[in-house]
Amino acid sequence: MRIANLSGRLALIVGDRAVDVEQASAGLFSADPQAVYERWNEFCSWAAGADLPAGKPFEASTLGSPAPAPRQLLAIGLNYRDHAAESGFVTPEGLPPVFTKYVTSVSGPVTEVHLPPGGHTDWEVELVAIIGSRAQKVTESDAWSHVAGLTVGQDISERIVQLAGPAPQFSLGKSFPGFAPIGPWLVTPDEFDNPDDLELRCAINGEEVQKGRTRDLIFSVPALIAGLSAVLTLLPGDVIFTGTPAGVGLGRDPQRFLAAGDELVSTIDGIGELRQTFVA
Repeated sequence: MRIANLSGRLALIVGDRAVDVEQASAGLFSADPQAVYERWNEFCSWAAGADLPAGKPFEASTLGSPAPAPRQLLAIGLNYRDHAAESGFVTPEGLPPVFTKYVTSVSGPVTEVHLPPGGHTDWEVELVAIIGSRAQKVTESDAWSHVAGLTVGQDISERIVQLAGPAPQFSLGKSFPGFAPIGPWLVTPDEFDNPDDLELRCAINGEEVQKGRTRDLIFSVPALIAGLSAVLTLLPGDVIFTGTPAGVGLGRDPQRFLAAGDELVSTIDGIGELRQTFVA
């Protein structure tokens, strides 16, 4: 199953068409895309048996984030060995660094992003997991049952702000407007042959700059959920950015950063793509 945020309304994606959930359910479910996660199991049961009407065509530019207002947005650093190495850090032995991207940075899959003046804006394609049921002290073996689905994320990062000061400002440097595009929709785990092994890629103006597989995550999605939920309670609709593979601009020699006019395309097989255009 695929669900989307279409012009601010919850939709089921069937083929290349969208079905409005509030209309198809005769008001049983709200049009609010974020609200569905509080009733995720009930929604899945309804969707599995619903006699859906014919959907309507839509443009990717009308899609928003499938989780536009999470109560918690957690992001994981250094979760691929090759990215840890290019960043100059040793591979984490315990849970990798955890930070947040503030919710006002969340946007949809096709956007125009304003570059902070005088900054070094970088790219980080990531698999994103969205929580479907409350998770507290869950085991790895039970973790997938708490995941509503997977989507594509870009952890866009302004490195000067992120690394300035006596202590890094990870959350601020990664939370400018539009710095957390998510989408194009949520795909439930049962849609994948193996949700723990997906290919992700990132290209700038057609040049591939990142390519990896989620099987190479140091902490898999289940391991992250187990580790995070041992400390805090994960709530329905929460968002987890799981980390990026090697190939970011900061780790290159010479370093490379995004410029006005660049188009950044981020893709995960079996899910879809994000497309960001950068302006001064």
